Amino acid sequence: MTGVPCLLMRGGTSKGAYFLADDLPADRAERDDLLLRIMGSPDPRQIDGIGGAHPLTSKVAVVSPAADGKSDVDYLFLQLGVEEPTVSDRQNCGNLLAGVGPFAVERGLVRPGNEKTSVRIHMVNSDSVAVATFPTPGGVVRYDGDTAISGVPGTAAAITLDFADTEGSATGSLLPTGNVRDEIDGIEVTCVDNGMPVVVAYAKDFGVTGYESVAELAGLRERVQSLRLQAGKLMGLGDVSEASVPKTTLVAAPRDGGTICTRTFIPLEVHTSIGVLGAVTVGTAVMMEGAVGHDLAHITGNRLDIEHPTGHLEVEVELDGTRVRRSGVVRTARKLFEGTVFPR
Repeated sequence: MTGVPCLLMRGGTSKGAYFLADDLPADRAERDDLLLRIMGSPDPRQIDGIGGAHPLTSKVAVVSPAADGKSDVDYLFLQLGVEEPTVSDRQNCGNLLAGVGPFAVERGLVRPGNEKTSVRIHMVNSDSVAVATFPTPGGVVRYDGDTAISGVPGTAAAITLDFADTEGSATGSLLPTGNVRDEIDGIEVTCVDNGMPVVVAYAKDFGVTGYESVAELAGLRERVQSLRLQAGKLMGLGDVSEASVPKTTLVAAPRDGGTICTRTFIPLEVHTSIGVLGAVTVGTAVMMEGAVGHDLAHITGNRLDIEHPTGHLEVEVELDGTRVRRSGVVRTARKLFEGTVFPR
């Protein structure tokens, strides 16, 4: 059996398999079939593959030298289904993004600096750019450090991600419906896209407080699906029944000193925390006057503390009206395993 070189890495609060594009088939159908067999999908346990039986651990990063001549590397994110044999490229993943810079150095795509290295990453999914900066003392990626992020035990080295051109990443517009608020199924929503298409709704409109545990929200799947199917059409995404976007985030007033409290569905499973670009997008939404959640948010500047089921995620967003000037976040990543993976 022929194996494939692979690096398994935790990126932020996700875990995924990182590959060089040259190590995968050039044909998309062949590539997707191979990755599904590597992950062990479709199977709720992914028992015959390296997937972790959850959308947060059934992810793939495909990295290659940048084709645009302006960036250092191209990063294509693929979300693989767990119980369904699906492979979606319709979204970014800001968590796996945290591992792309270190992976590029590990694979010799980028020459490291002696103390720190900055890697300009072209996010292929949205045709936008992020710059990742991380420690490389002596020209070697350093993964250990004293930065803690909610949802991950222990600490690791800080990886700073600065985003550019994420506005309208998948829809072409920050407010893809043209409105700050819309109404779907009698529920007020804000449809927004600053790196991740998200439907923001009040938790109370779903009959919940917004402070429930992940398990307590499982019964909302059908209502969330109805909402996002309609929102997908309004946002110009078409039929999203088989897509992983838009995400749905329920918001409530902060209760732990943050900016806003969130519960996010990805797309129907409840997220144990919140995605990086999802947090950036929700933060962008609640900063806009008239948007769902703006009236609940405690905003004191450009740094936003997004509360989620397992803690907090701090992001930075600078707006000029309804235009995004910049956004960023601090994440961590860790190399877990490097070797050869054998597909089913």
